[in-house]
Amino acid sequence: AVVSTQSTGEDLDGRYPYERADKFNRGIRKLGLTPEGLSFLDQFRVLITHIGNAMGYIRMIRSGGIHACASAIKFVPDLDYIVNLEEMCREEGLQPETVRAAGNLDSVLENLTKNLAEGSQYFTMLVDVFTTSFRSPKNKHLKNFHMIIPPLTINYVEHMMNGKERINKKNKAGATFTDDGFSMGVAYTLKLLDQYSAFDSLHWFQSVNQKFGREERAVHESNRGRGEVDVKLDQTNTLTMKRLDEYRQEFELLYYSLSSARIFFRSDDVEEVGGEGN
Repeated sequence: AVVSTQSTGEDLDGRYPYERADKFNRGIRKLGLTPEGLSFLDQFRVLITHIGNAMGYIRMIRSGGIHACASAIKFVPDLDYIVNLEEMCREEGLQPETVRAAGNLDSVLENLTKNLAEGSQYFTMLVDVFTTSFRSPKNKHLKNFHMIIPPLTINYVEHMMNGKERINKKNKAGATFTDDGFSMGVAYTLKLLDQYSAFDSLHWFQSVNQKFGREERAVHESNRGRGEVDVKLDQTNTLTMKRLDEYRQEFELLYYSLSSARIFFRSDDVEEVGGEGN
């Protein structure tokens, strides 16, 4: 869906309006909450985060395996040219036990070399395995997945802001300062559904940047429009600017995290990452 104007008639230049995403994020709470106070969108964010965390866990395990292989094979001088020791021992007429031992060593070296060479292809394999299922007719409702990402990102940013505020509180339940599982989950799902271009066409992060820029200018204008000093209003504006800056920084962190996560799923034909500036 291409959005050109808001209800106010403001020209959006094809950008998905922040106000619409924010209204969706707040309005969906009217459909009901879990006993823990989670809305349907909160639960969807948690699901996407679990997918991303699973991808991160796979990457961690695979990186550990590659490290172990590299440590075991570091004494082999040339991985591109590994001689067949079993054949050499047989040609030299050595004892059968020595030939078998050489054959075992050949098998170990072959296995280590194979595992080391395939180390960087596991994300591609995970995409290939689940792409057919995600794009099947029974999941046709996912063709509009990219459209829910804007309100989903607002939900995520609010979750992160609340989590960071809890760090300095006595009751630290739910406190957090980082969560890259969400970005990884979004990037992976978009890749499975081939919706990178569709999401980029929303120019969502440009819309976010424009929204906060507009509100910051409004605060500055209110300061310049006053003839006398109003201490309470100055304090309010200072707190407002601080809050806006915190939200802007959180969205920027999400943008960079999502752009970095997309690099993991780049195909050999080199897709564009991000497609827009923040």
